[in-house]
Amino acid sequence: MSSALSTLAAVPAVMALVALAACSPGGSEARVEPPPTPPAEVAGLCAALHGELPETVAGLARTRTEPESALTAAWGGSAIVLRCGIPKPPAMADPRQEGVHVNGVAWLLEKLDNGDFRFTTGLRLAYTEVLVDKEHATDAGMLVGLSTAVAKTVPEGISTY
Repeated sequence: MSSALSTLAAVPAVMALVALAACSPGGSEARVEPPPTPPAEVAGLCAALHGELPETVAGLARTRTEPESALTAAWGGSAIVLRCGIPKPPAMADPRQEGVHVNGVAWLLEKLDNGDFRFTTGLRLAYTEVLVDKEHATDAGMLVGLSTAVAKTVPEGISTY
């Protein structure tokens, strides 16, 4: 086979790889509405958390958020979305709610009607919410890196916001 012919034969394979890369979750951006402007102390904690967040969660690459904000982050497009500095969720007051502890961080666990999950930190000076689509919520290690970042940057306590 001539050199030109083998080059032409490789074009469909290269185009397929380019198409897959363009569709990959890590290469996209996520529309994430930042929470209402939190108090300055909470915003400072969220900015510190933003700087410590992992580049990958559940094998998904960090995604640019729109609008950009130190209060938000995403991985795999909108598969996993984080918002820091949210007001205290009403579900925090319900003693029947389920929770998990990961790396010293308490998380309120809520299964949403569409099958997705919401995890919200508790007993920290800033509330952080992580929305996870049902496909990725099955990864038990998903909260490990996020919990490490929260534990490092958001002190324990009860947020008054």
